[in-house]
Amino acid sequence: MAGALRLGPRIFAPGELAVMAIVNRTPDSFFDRGATFAADAALRAVGQAVAEGADIVDIGGVKAGPGVVVDVAEEIDRTVGTIAAVRAAFPDLVISIDTWRAEVAREAVAAGADLLNDTWAGADPRLAQVAAATGTGLICSHTGGTTPRTRPHRAAFDDVVADVLRTVTTLAERATRLGVRPDGILIDPAHDFGKNTRHSLEVTRRLGELVETGWPVLVAVSNKDFIGETLDLPVDQRLEGTLAATAVSAWLGARVFRAHQVAATRRALDMVAAIRGDRQPAVSRRALA
Repeated sequence: MAGALRLGPRIFAPGELAVMAIVNRTPDSFFDRGATFAADAALRAVGQAVAEGADIVDIGGVKAGPGVVVDVAEEIDRTVGTIAAVRAAFPDLVISIDTWRAEVAREAVAAGADLLNDTWAGADPRLAQVAAATGTGLICSHTGGTTPRTRPHRAAFDDVVADVLRTVTTLAERATRLGVRPDGILIDPAHDFGKNTRHSLEVTRRLGELVETGWPVLVAVSNKDFIGETLDLPVDQRLEGTLAATAVSAWLGARVFRAHQVAATRRALDMVAAIRGDRQPAVSRRALA
């Protein structure tokens, strides 16, 4: 298992499972359909996520899939003010910016972001340079060669896990050469990104191979299409499948879990940690009297 993970004001010990809450400053998110697009709604969502046990909050200003064009200026306008407000309200919270653009990352870090969540696999190679120059953490992901805001078409791999391993470790090693702190780097197989449902299931099944690299693994499975297709369910009925995939990923060694439903995710992870022996029960009364 990888060593301690240092993100902003927090140090996550080996065996400690962290919840990353999703807060989208977008009007067209696939899950919440713009529920946190307004600045005040986003701040309320952060407060609720913290109350429910979030360790990290991931703030994004651009929908991952195709949609209305959002330029750099608009992405900055959507995210940076929110990051500054969250930093002021929650000084001990780890703040992540979900962006592939170096210009946005620089402004976000200046406002208080601790982590750069590059969900598009180094599409802008300058993003890692921002992490190196500012001391922030960096998430290195796999998209199977797809470019930002595009959907995969007839995705094919000789071995999807081998492709994931090659991509994320190459990006992580490049980041360290540039000067990014090794204890601030995570790898993310990026379920659904550049993958079909069977690919995402195989990545989950073989997640231990990513863990064996020694880099801390982040998984972002929350309500994704591979869960919907596996169970033939719409977005608003994927919680149970999400929690099952989350628990399996935690058991196999993942350490950070990007989630829409924070409370349910926190409980599932706490249960996994207790079964594994990394967490004591909150109370223990049964058969003791």
